[in-house]
Amino acid sequence: MAHIIDLKTFTDKRGNLTVIEKVIPFDIKRVFYIYGVDDSKRGGHRHHKTRQAAICIKGSCTIYNNDGQKEDVFELNQPNKCLIIEPQDWHTMYNFTEDAILMVFASEYFDANDYIYEQY
Repeated sequence: MAHIIDLKTFTDKRGNLTVIEKVIPFDIKRVFYIYGVDDSKRGGHRHHKTRQAAICIKGSCTIYNNDGQKEDVFELNQPNKCLIIEPQDWHTMYNFTEDAILMVFASEYFDANDYIYEQY
């Protein structure tokens, strides 16, 4: 089931420093980021194996999630919030602000055969 984790952030007069260390529940094999999105929906799939951790490091976006039992909508609008997406989580990303940058850590290398496009 998809869920939000808080990333440790240190704040002082100089600004903010957010740390990603020992909180992602898998070994990271791939990193990608999505930006410059128009009013399109992204995603529209789930996986056989891949787990993901999504952070909107700038701007905001919405992620719809359905794990076959429960539907959720997550607003990612703070760079210290990380959405963990499990393989069974069919998801779409939308409502990207013009300045949005969505960074995603993945547990597996890209494999087209890992994708399941059919919704529950």
